Amino acid sequence: MEYIDFKKLIDALTAKPKETEWVEFKHNFHSKEEIGERISALSNSAYLCSMPFGYIVFGIDDETHNVIGTDFYAKRKKVGNEELESWLSTRLNPRLDFEIIDDFDYEDKGHVCVFKIPATTNRPVSFLHEEYIRIGSTTRKLKDYPDKEAKIWKGGQKPLEKIVLKNGLSAQEVVSCLSAETYFDRLHLPLPQNTTGILDRFLSEQFIVRDEVGYGVTELGAILLAKRLSDFDGLKRKMVRVIVYKGKSKIATIREQTFDKGYAIGFEEMVEWVNSQLPANEEIGQALRRDARMYPKIAVRELTANMLIHQDFSEQGFPMIEIYTDRIEISNPGSPLISVERFIDEYQSRNDSLADIMRRMGMCEEKGSGMDKTIFSIELYQLPPLRLQVQENRTTATMFSYRKFAEIDKTERIRACYQHACLKYVSNEKMNNQSLRTRLGIEDKNYPMASRIIRDTLEAKLIKEESQDGASRHNYIPYWA
Repeated sequence: MEYIDFKKLIDALTAKPKETEWVEFKHNFHSKEEIGERISALSNSAYLCSMPFGYIVFGIDDETHNVIGTDFYAKRKKVGNEELESWLSTRLNPRLDFEIIDDFDYEDKGHVCVFKIPATTNRPVSFLHEEYIRIGSTTRKLKDYPDKEAKIWKGGQKPLEKIVLKNGLSAQEVVSCLSAETYFDRLHLPLPQNTTGILDRFLSEQFIVRDEVGYGVTELGAILLAKRLSDFDGLKRKMVRVIVYKGKSKIATIREQTFDKGYAIGFEEMVEWVNSQLPANEEIGQALRRDARMYPKIAVRELTANMLIHQDFSEQGFPMIEIYTDRIEISNPGSPLISVERFIDEYQSRNDSLADIMRRMGMCEEKGSGMDKTIFSIELYQLPPLRLQVQENRTTATMFSYRKFAEIDKTERIRACYQHACLKYVSNEKMNNQSLRTRLGIEDKNYPMASRIIRDTLEAKLIKEESQDGASRHNYIPYWA
């Protein structure tokens, strides 16, 4: 932090008429335990007050808010042989990435030390196994306020628009790190003539927020519009990695590409690059030319968009696209909020704000329709069914290259039958023996093959027969219909 920003921060905090639930002023250091309790309380209270940070400021009179200076230098303070910062961090649960600003004197009024404490995200912060909160300007035990404790637990994962990754930025710094041109181009809006117009729009979209010094960039704004994701510490592992392998395993890598741009900026380039790495199909279904790409572009696009939208940003790990000679795997960190069997008919996202803006920018289909189009295009290409898996807290969608019906095993045939029944149902149609034959490329004379697959899928309890009194043709619907 530069001195001018430090002074702006102190001026903004001391201008408040009194201490708040997320700001505490102190003259000097009293005890290490007191600081630990305050960090817990301010982090929890900042969340409840919808503030990105809480602050402890040493060197301020808590009555007048005048700067009086302190002899406390937190970065130099030791607890035995351990630094105070480390001692505090290991006794907080979950550990917080709090910042100590300990480098400046305030004009000629003395030294000022600031603890900048991020708001908790999905659970109360405890210190030495006790959780605290601020009630007005007083620190209390959180367990004595069950309603407030419940609100923190109920909050779940903090929305991307509520997480501030960089703060204290000037207007020019905001437009230097976020691409306004991409935002306005994608929404087909005229670019404002001045920075104020851009910032007003970014504020309304919650890409940025105003803070005590200037502006803060939210995770939503950065993940979409950052000119370089690597400029934001929290997003270095959210860059999309694409790996092309030589065969059907991970043994030999041909090439690897990492996309460092915000998703809105780099999405088209990334999808185009992925498609350029996919082989053309040698033998394909009746409806398509022989020179078509092995995988439908709409499926690659939608699964890539889903990978970005539905990832759990609180989990470590890259969104990844892995290309093998016989399949393409598109995966994201985190487990889905719904069963993978219901991806076709249900929609639930942990990142609604991200999904909304990506749809408005034309990066994916309307809510709930993307997976329908994916399954439809896979059926059109007569590829094996899409495989959806959750393993080790990671969700993976796998598209397989073309194989003849005889090369598709029983499990895949059952999955194809279920997905076909789902697609028919959400299209206000019904699956029957004939439609399944068309889907799998089975000749009409071999209708008993389709009957056997339907019977196996019924036994797997993935479909059920639709009751039709007196009807000669049997129709089938998904088990959940």
